[in-house]
Amino acid sequence: MLGFTKWELGKSNKTSRLRRMPRPSTRPAERRRSYDQYCAAARALDAVGDRWTLLIVRELLAGPRRYTDLHADLPGVSTDMLATRLRDMERDGLATRRRLPPPSPAYVYELTDRGRGLLPVLRALARWGAPALEGPRPTDAVRAHWFAVPLLDALESAGGSGTVEVRLDEGVFHVRLDGDGGAAYGDGPAEAPDARLRMDAATCAALGGGELSLAAGVRAGRVEVAGEGPLAAALRGGPGPL
Repeated sequence: MLGFTKWELGKSNKTSRLRRMPRPSTRPAERRRSYDQYCAAARALDAVGDRWTLLIVRELLAGPRRYTDLHADLPGVSTDMLATRLRDMERDGLATRRRLPPPSPAYVYELTDRGRGLLPVLRALARWGAPALEGPRPTDAVRAHWFAVPLLDALESAGGSGTVEVRLDEGVFHVRLDGDGGAAYGDGPAEAPDARLRMDAATCAALGGGELSLAAGVRAGRVEVAGEGPLAAALRGGPGPL
């Protein structure tokens, strides 16, 4: 035995030649965990630069999620990859895992304070990526709450504080505004929201990308605002009741 793993037969001038093909490595690939650079940006990327990590953060910013829910709202991620990323996030202090109280036997993942501190990072990424969004591609998955992060700027620019429920054909999410630049969002309907918005996904994307102001969307009939309080009035573009 010559110990060759593959042979390739080549013929030249009626002479046969045998070429040894490289043997594939059986050593497991070593995963690099650090850029080893004394730089704040490099340290941040050590923790969140891996594929899927920031999208998991996006999901958990909407509230605690079960593993199965995360997997359903992250189309394309494998179960092994999701489990690995969640373990990495726990190790790096970005997320924790806890068991729900009885009678539910389920566990949920949720962000730590350090993990929630990534919301401004996602907002900046959404602003930067908005011009490339255009229309959805045939292979694109869509979830309503994915519009929440880019929509925060438009909602905050209207002023006011309270909870806004946003309804698209693709689903419902809600946003909590505190009036001082702080915001949070959640998947699904809100309990007793101060205002309700109805629009289509294209309008929501235009608002998030800065191509359309909320007041202009309301005037054009592309955004419907329901509610009678100060926040609803601010979202319509007018002053609230004194």
